[in-house]
Amino acid sequence: MIRRLIVPQAAAFKRRYHFPMKVVKLGAIALIQIIWTSGVNAADTNYELKPINLPGATGTVALDYVAYDRATGKLWVPASNTGSVDVIDEATDAVAQVTGFKTGEVELRGRKVIVGPTAISIGDGVVYIGNRGDSTLCVIDAHTLERGECLEVAPISAGRAAAADGVVYVAATRELWITTGTPPLGISSADKSIQVFDASDPRHLKLKTKIPLDGSAEGYAVDNKRGLFYTNIEENGTTVPIDVRAHKVVANWNPGSKELQGLALDGARGLLFVACGDHVVSLDAAHGGKIIDSLQTGAGLDNIDYSPEQKALYAAASQAATLTIADVDDHGKFRIRASVPTVKGARGVIAGKGETAYLIDPAEGRILKLTHK
Repeated sequence: MIRRLIVPQAAAFKRRYHFPMKVVKLGAIALIQIIWTSGVNAADTNYELKPINLPGATGTVALDYVAYDRATGKLWVPASNTGSVDVIDEATDAVAQVTGFKTGEVELRGRKVIVGPTAISIGDGVVYIGNRGDSTLCVIDAHTLERGECLEVAPISAGRAAAADGVVYVAATRELWITTGTPPLGISSADKSIQVFDASDPRHLKLKTKIPLDGSAEGYAVDNKRGLFYTNIEENGTTVPIDVRAHKVVANWNPGSKELQGLALDGARGLLFVACGDHVVSLDAAHGGKIIDSLQTGAGLDNIDYSPEQKALYAAASQAATLTIADVDDHGKFRIRASVPTVKGARGVIAGKGETAYLIDPAEGRILKLTHK
Protein backbone atom coordinates (compact mmCIF):
# COMPACT_ATOMS: atom_id res chain seq x y z
CA MET A 1 0.00 0.00 0.00
CA ILE A 2 1.16 3.56 -0.99
CA ARG A 3 0.88 6.96 0.65
CA ARG A 4 0.75 10.58 1.13
CA LEU A 5 -1.71 13.15 -0.07
CA ILE A 6 -0.43 15.85 -2.42
CA VAL A 7 -2.30 19.12 -2.86
CA PRO A 8 -2.07 21.89 -5.47
CA GLN A 9 1.28 23.68 -5.88
CA ALA A 10 2.92 20.32 -5.11
CA ALA A 11 2.51 20.81 -1.36
CA ALA A 12 2.55 17.44 0.39
CA PHE A 13 0.19 16.55 3.14
CA LYS A 14 -0.69 13.41 4.84
CA ARG A 15 -1.14 11.05 5.22
CA ARG A 16 -23.10 3.66 -0.85
CA TYR A 17 -24.12 2.48 -4.03
CA HIS A 18 -23.67 1.44 -7.70
CA PHE A 19 -21.69 3.47 -10.24
CA PRO A 20 -21.12 3.75 -13.96
CA MET A 21 -17.65 2.98 -15.22
CA LYS A 22 -15.61 4.28 -18.09
CA VAL A 23 -12.39 3.10 -19.64
CA VAL A 24 -9.57 5.31 -20.82
CA LYS A 25 -6.68 4.03 -22.95
CA LEU A 26 -3.38 5.83 -22.99
CA GLY A 27 -0.35 5.28 -25.12
CA ALA A 28 2.35 7.85 -24.36
CA ILE A 29 5.59 6.24 -23.28
CA ALA A 30 8.67 7.94 -21.92
CA LEU A 31 11.84 5.87 -21.95
CA ILE A 32 14.21 6.78 -19.16
CA GLN A 33 17.85 5.78 -18.98
CA ILE A 34 18.66 4.87 -15.42
CA ILE A 35 21.78 5.27 -13.32
CA TRP A 36 23.30 1.94 -12.31
CA THR A 37 25.77 0.98 -9.65
CA SER A 38 29.04 -0.57 -10.71
CA GLY A 39 29.11 -4.29 -11.36
CA VAL A 40 25.70 -4.46 -13.06
CA ASN A 41 25.49 -5.95 -16.54
CA ALA A 42 25.46 -3.08 -19.04
CA ALA A 43 22.92 -5.00 -21.16
CA ASP A 44 20.30 -4.39 -18.48
CA THR A 45 20.55 -0.61 -18.17
CA ASN A 46 17.09 0.52 -19.24
CA TYR A 47 13.84 1.02 -17.45
CA GLU A 48 10.72 2.43 -19.01
CA LEU A 49 8.30 4.83 -17.31
CA LYS A 50 4.88 5.00 -18.89
CA PRO A 51 2.49 7.73 -17.69
CA ILE A 52 -1.11 6.63 -17.16
CA ASN A 53 -3.38 9.64 -16.80
CA LEU A 54 -6.29 9.42 -14.39
CA PRO A 55 -9.77 10.19 -15.81
CA GLY A 56 -11.08 13.64 -14.96
CA ALA A 57 -7.71 14.88 -13.71
CA THR A 58 -7.15 18.48 -14.82
CA GLY A 59 -4.28 19.18 -12.45
CA THR A 60 -3.13 17.90 -9.10
CA VAL A 61 -4.87 14.80 -7.75
CA ALA A 62 -4.55 14.20 -4.00
CA LEU A 63 -3.15 10.68 -4.23
CA ASP A 64 -2.27 8.78 -1.07
CA TYR A 65 -2.63 4.98 -0.88
CA VAL A 66 -2.94 2.64 -3.83
CA ALA A 67 -3.27 -1.16 -3.83
CA TYR A 68 -2.31 -3.92 -6.25
CA ASP A 69 -4.58 -6.97 -6.49
CA ARG A 70 -2.55 -9.96 -7.69
CA ALA A 71 -5.68 -12.09 -8.08
CA THR A 72 -7.18 -9.79 -10.72
CA GLY A 73 -4.10 -7.97 -12.04
CA LYS A 74 -5.61 -4.59 -11.16
CA LEU A 75 -4.11 -1.48 -9.61
CA TRP A 76 -6.63 0.39 -7.44
CA VAL A 77 -6.16 4.15 -7.11
CA PRO A 78 -8.36 6.26 -4.78
CA ALA A 79 -8.27 9.60 -6.58
CA SER A 80 -9.43 11.74 -3.65
CA ASN A 81 -10.50 15.17 -4.93
CA THR A 82 -11.90 13.72 -8.19
CA GLY A 83 -14.48 11.80 -6.14
CA SER A 84 -13.56 8.51 -7.80
CA VAL A 85 -11.59 5.30 -7.43
CA ASP A 86 -9.69 4.40 -10.60
CA VAL A 87 -8.87 0.80 -11.51
CA ILE A 88 -5.99 0.13 -13.93
CA ASP A 89 -5.64 -3.14 -15.83
CA GLU A 90 -2.01 -4.26 -15.69
CA ALA A 91 -2.13 -5.95 -19.11
CA THR A 92 -3.69 -3.14 -21.16
CA ASP A 93 -3.28 -0.07 -18.89
CA ALA A 94 -6.97 0.66 -19.52
CA VAL A 95 -8.59 2.62 -16.71
CA ALA A 96 -12.03 1.86 -15.29
CA GLN A 97 -13.56 4.38 -12.94
CA VAL A 98 -15.88 3.96 -9.96
CA THR A 99 -17.41 7.40 -9.49
CA GLY A 100 -19.72 9.19 -7.09
CA PHE A 101 -17.70 9.27 -3.89
CA LYS A 102 -18.39 12.31 -1.75
CA THR A 103 -15.71 14.96 -1.39
CA GLY A 104 -15.38 17.60 1.27
CA GLU A 105 -13.51 20.82 1.86
CA VAL A 106 -11.02 20.98 4.71
CA GLU A 107 -8.58 23.62 5.86
CA LEU A 108 -4.91 22.68 5.78
CA ARG A 109 -2.26 25.13 6.90
CA GLY A 110 -4.49 28.06 6.15
CA ARG A 111 -5.67 26.80 2.75
CA LYS A 112 -8.90 25.18 1.64
CA VAL A 113 -8.43 21.84 -0.09
CA ILE A 114 -10.81 19.18 -1.40
CA VAL A 115 -10.44 15.61 -0.16
CA GLY A 116 -12.27 12.38 -0.96
CA PRO A 117 -11.37 8.68 -1.09
CA THR A 118 -7.70 8.15 -0.17
CA ALA A 119 -7.31 4.83 1.69
CA ILE A 120 -7.61 1.31 0.28
CA SER A 121 -7.05 -2.35 1.07
CA ILE A 122 -7.70 -5.57 -0.85
CA GLY A 123 -9.93 -7.97 1.09
CA ASP A 124 -11.55 -11.34 0.43
CA GLY A 125 -13.13 -10.75 -2.98
CA VAL A 126 -13.77 -7.12 -2.10
CA VAL A 127 -11.89 -3.85 -1.86
CA TYR A 128 -12.23 -1.49 1.10
CA ILE A 129 -12.12 2.28 0.58
CA GLY A 130 -11.63 4.93 3.27
CA ASN A 131 -13.08 8.31 2.33
CA ARG A 132 -11.84 11.46 4.05
CA GLY A 133 -14.52 13.45 2.28
CA ASP A 134 -17.30 12.12 4.51
CA SER A 135 -15.42 9.92 7.03
CA THR A 136 -16.88 6.70 5.67
CA LEU A 137 -15.67 3.22 4.83
CA CYS A 138 -17.07 1.57 1.69
CA VAL A 139 -16.99 -1.93 0.20
CA ILE A 140 -16.51 -2.55 -3.56
CA ASP A 141 -16.75 -5.90 -5.36
CA ALA A 142 -13.23 -6.66 -6.64
CA HIS A 143 -14.55 -8.19 -9.87
CA THR A 144 -17.70 -6.28 -10.85
CA LEU A 145 -16.56 -2.94 -9.32
CA GLU A 146 -20.03 -2.51 -7.83
CA ARG A 147 -20.18 -0.83 -4.45
CA GLY A 148 -21.96 -2.30 -1.48
CA GLU A 149 -22.34 -1.00 2.05
CA CYS A 150 -20.78 2.15 3.43
CA LEU A 151 -20.50 2.87 7.12
CA GLU A 152 -19.51 5.89 9.12
CA VAL A 153 -16.06 5.73 10.71
CA ALA A 154 -16.65 9.00 12.58
CA PRO A 155 -18.97 12.02 12.33
CA ILE A 156 -17.78 14.54 9.76
CA SER A 157 -17.79 17.11 12.56
CA ALA A 158 -14.97 15.14 14.25
CA GLY A 159 -12.64 16.34 11.49
CA ARG A 160 -9.49 14.85 9.98
CA ALA A 161 -8.22 13.58 13.34
CA ALA A 162 -10.99 10.97 13.37
CA ALA A 163 -11.18 10.18 9.64
CA ALA A 164 -9.64 7.01 8.22
CA ASP A 165 -5.97 7.30 7.30
CA GLY A 166 -4.80 3.73 6.65
CA VAL A 167 -7.20 0.87 5.89
CA VAL A 168 -5.68 -2.60 6.29
CA TYR A 169 -7.18 -6.07 5.77
CA VAL A 170 -5.74 -8.68 8.17
CA ALA A 171 -6.38 -12.07 6.56
CA ALA A 172 -5.21 -14.11 9.56
CA THR A 173 -8.15 -12.90 11.65
CA ARG A 174 -10.49 -11.73 8.88
CA GLU A 175 -10.50 -8.22 10.26
CA LEU A 176 -10.16 -4.72 8.84
CA TRP A 177 -7.90 -2.38 10.82
CA ILE A 178 -8.17 1.40 10.47
CA THR A 179 -5.72 4.08 11.54
CA THR A 180 -6.86 7.71 11.89
CA GLY A 181 -5.50 11.24 11.83
CA THR A 182 -2.76 12.77 9.67
CA PRO A 183 0.35 12.42 11.86
CA PRO A 184 3.04 13.89 9.54
CA LEU A 185 1.10 17.17 9.41
CA GLY A 186 0.67 17.30 13.15
CA ILE A 187 -2.93 16.09 13.06
CA SER A 188 -2.79 13.38 15.69
CA SER A 189 -5.26 10.53 15.85
CA ALA A 190 -8.34 11.66 17.78
CA ASP A 191 -8.24 8.76 20.22
CA LYS A 192 -4.75 7.35 19.52
CA SER A 193 -6.01 3.90 18.68
CA ILE A 194 -6.53 1.45 15.84
CA GLN A 195 -10.15 0.56 15.09
CA VAL A 196 -10.76 -3.13 14.37
CA PHE A 197 -13.74 -4.28 12.31
CA ASP A 198 -15.00 -7.85 11.99
CA ALA A 199 -14.76 -8.77 8.28
CA SER A 200 -15.77 -12.43 8.57
CA ASP A 201 -18.61 -11.40 6.28
CA PRO A 202 -16.47 -9.35 3.86
CA ARG A 203 -19.37 -7.24 2.61
CA HIS A 204 -20.80 -6.37 6.01
CA LEU A 205 -18.30 -4.90 8.47
CA LYS A 206 -18.97 -4.62 12.20
CA LEU A 207 -16.92 -2.65 14.72
CA LYS A 208 -15.18 -5.16 16.99
CA THR A 209 -12.73 -3.35 19.25
CA LYS A 210 -10.12 -0.62 19.52
CA ILE A 211 -6.42 -1.08 20.22
CA PRO A 212 -4.98 1.73 22.38
CA LEU A 213 -1.59 3.13 21.35
CA ASP A 214 0.93 5.54 22.86
CA GLY A 215 0.46 7.87 19.90
CA SER A 216 -0.71 8.08 16.30
CA ALA A 217 -0.13 5.14 13.96
CA GLU A 218 1.82 5.89 10.77
CA GLY A 219 2.47 3.26 8.10
CA TYR A 220 1.74 -0.45 8.35
CA ALA A 221 2.73 -3.96 7.34
CA VAL A 222 1.01 -7.25 8.16
CA ASP A 223 2.65 -10.62 8.81
CA ASN A 224 -0.29 -13.02 8.58
CA LYS A 225 1.95 -16.07 9.10
CA ARG A 226 3.29 -14.85 12.46
CA GLY A 227 0.10 -13.03 13.37
CA LEU A 228 1.69 -9.59 13.72
CA PHE A 229 0.72 -6.10 12.57
CA TYR A 230 3.51 -3.51 12.39
CA THR A 231 3.11 0.26 12.59
CA ASN A 232 5.11 3.35 13.55
CA ILE A 233 4.17 5.62 16.43
CA GLU A 234 4.57 9.15 15.15
CA GLU A 235 4.96 11.01 18.42
CA ASN A 236 7.75 8.90 19.94
CA GLY A 237 9.52 7.56 16.84
CA THR A 238 9.10 3.87 17.56
CA THR A 239 8.03 0.88 15.49
CA VAL A 240 5.69 -1.54 17.24
CA PRO A 241 4.50 -5.08 16.51
CA ILE A 242 0.91 -5.83 17.54
CA ASP A 243 -0.46 -9.33 18.13
CA VAL A 244 -3.42 -9.56 15.71
CA ARG A 245 -5.28 -12.08 17.88
CA ALA A 246 -4.66 -10.58 21.31
CA HIS A 247 -4.99 -7.02 19.92
CA LYS A 248 -2.06 -5.86 22.04
CA VAL A 249 1.30 -4.17 21.41
CA VAL A 250 3.97 -6.75 22.21
CA ALA A 251 7.19 -4.71 21.82
CA ASN A 252 8.64 -1.27 21.10
CA TRP A 253 11.54 -0.99 18.64
CA ASN A 254 13.80 1.96 17.88
CA PRO A 255 14.56 2.20 14.13
CA GLY A 256 17.05 5.01 14.76
CA SER A 257 15.02 7.90 13.34
CA LYS A 258 12.19 10.19 14.45
CA GLU A 259 11.02 10.75 10.87
CA LEU A 260 9.12 7.54 10.18
CA GLN A 261 6.91 6.85 7.16
CA GLY A 262 5.95 3.63 5.39
CA LEU A 263 6.72 0.00 6.20
CA ALA A 264 7.29 -3.08 4.07
CA LEU A 265 7.81 -6.72 5.01
CA ASP A 266 9.65 -9.84 3.89
CA GLY A 267 7.55 -12.28 5.88
CA ALA A 268 9.38 -15.38 4.71
CA ARG A 269 12.71 -14.14 6.07
CA GLY A 270 11.40 -12.11 9.00
CA LEU A 271 12.68 -8.75 7.72
CA LEU A 272 10.88 -5.45 8.29
CA PHE A 273 11.77 -2.33 6.28
CA VAL A 274 11.13 1.16 7.70
CA ALA A 275 11.18 4.37 5.65
CA CYS A 276 12.99 7.12 7.59
CA GLY A 277 12.83 10.36 5.59
CA ASP A 278 15.88 9.92 3.36
CA HIS A 279 16.81 6.30 4.01
CA VAL A 280 15.36 2.87 4.69
CA VAL A 281 16.46 0.57 7.50
CA SER A 282 16.04 -3.19 7.66
CA LEU A 283 15.07 -4.67 11.02
CA ASP A 284 15.34 -8.27 12.18
CA ALA A 285 11.64 -8.69 12.99
CA ALA A 286 12.17 -12.30 13.99
CA HIS A 287 14.73 -11.35 16.66
CA GLY A 288 13.68 -8.26 18.58
CA GLY A 289 13.74 -5.65 15.82
CA LYS A 290 17.50 -5.22 15.68
CA ILE A 291 18.73 -2.80 12.99
CA ILE A 292 20.56 -4.76 10.28
CA ASP A 293 21.34 -2.29 7.51
CA SER A 294 20.55 1.17 6.12
CA LEU A 295 19.91 2.24 2.52
CA GLN A 296 20.31 5.88 1.45
CA THR A 297 17.60 6.90 -1.04
CA GLY A 298 17.43 10.69 -1.06
CA ALA A 299 14.89 12.84 0.74
CA GLY A 300 11.13 12.61 0.54
CA LEU A 301 10.25 8.98 1.24
CA ASP A 302 6.72 7.93 2.05
CA ASN A 303 5.28 4.49 1.26
CA ILE A 304 7.81 1.89 0.24
CA ASP A 305 7.19 -1.63 -1.02
CA TYR A 306 8.89 -5.01 -1.20
CA SER A 307 8.61 -7.70 -3.87
CA PRO A 308 9.00 -11.21 -2.38
CA GLU A 309 9.25 -12.56 -5.92
CA GLN A 310 12.23 -10.35 -6.78
CA LYS A 311 13.55 -10.10 -3.21
CA ALA A 312 13.82 -6.40 -3.93
CA LEU A 313 12.88 -3.22 -2.10
CA TYR A 314 11.34 -0.22 -3.91
CA ALA A 315 11.65 3.28 -2.41
CA ALA A 316 10.59 6.50 -4.16
CA ALA A 317 12.12 9.76 -2.92
CA SER A 318 9.93 12.72 -3.88
CA GLN A 319 12.45 15.49 -3.28
CA ALA A 320 15.33 13.64 -4.91
CA ALA A 321 13.04 12.54 -7.79
CA THR A 322 14.59 9.08 -7.67
CA LEU A 323 13.32 5.52 -7.34
CA THR A 324 15.81 3.24 -5.60
CA ILE A 325 15.55 -0.49 -6.29
CA ALA A 326 17.65 -2.63 -3.95
CA ASP A 327 18.20 -6.37 -3.69
CA VAL A 328 17.93 -7.74 -0.15
CA ASP A 329 20.01 -10.77 0.84
CA ASP A 330 19.14 -13.46 3.38
CA HIS A 331 20.82 -11.44 6.15
CA GLY A 332 18.78 -8.29 5.47
CA LYS A 333 21.62 -6.44 3.75
CA PHE A 334 20.89 -4.08 0.85
CA ARG A 335 22.61 -3.97 -2.53
CA ILE A 336 21.44 -1.24 -4.92
CA ARG A 337 20.22 -2.68 -8.19
CA ALA A 338 19.24 0.62 -9.82
CA SER A 339 18.55 4.29 -9.19
CA VAL A 340 15.82 5.42 -11.57
CA PRO A 341 15.15 9.12 -12.30
CA THR A 342 11.46 9.94 -11.76
CA VAL A 343 9.77 13.32 -11.21
CA LYS A 344 9.57 15.71 -8.28
CA GLY A 345 6.73 14.74 -5.97
CA ALA A 346 6.63 11.02 -6.88
CA ARG A 347 6.72 9.77 -3.32
CA GLY A 348 4.97 6.41 -3.21
CA VAL A 349 5.57 3.11 -5.00
CA ILE A 350 3.99 -0.32 -5.11
CA ALA A 351 5.40 -3.47 -6.70
CA GLY A 352 3.40 -5.38 -9.31
CA LYS A 353 4.19 -8.67 -11.01
CA GLY A 354 7.73 -9.40 -12.11
CA GLU A 355 9.78 -6.21 -12.22
CA THR A 356 6.77 -3.96 -12.80
CA ALA A 357 6.09 -1.22 -10.26
CA TYR A 358 3.76 1.77 -10.04
CA LEU A 359 4.53 5.25 -8.71
CA ILE A 360 2.09 8.02 -7.89
CA ASP A 361 2.62 11.40 -9.59
CA PRO A 362 0.06 13.64 -7.82
CA ALA A 363 1.14 16.94 -9.38
CA GLU A 364 0.27 15.67 -12.87
CA GLY A 365 -2.72 13.55 -11.81
CA ARG A 366 -1.25 10.29 -13.09
CA ILE A 367 0.39 6.97 -12.31
CA LEU A 368 3.87 6.12 -13.61
CA LYS A 369 4.25 2.48 -14.63
CA LEU A 370 7.80 1.16 -14.36
CA THR A 371 8.91 -1.83 -16.43
CA HIS A 372 12.34 -3.32 -17.06
CA LYS A 373 13.56 -3.37 -20.66
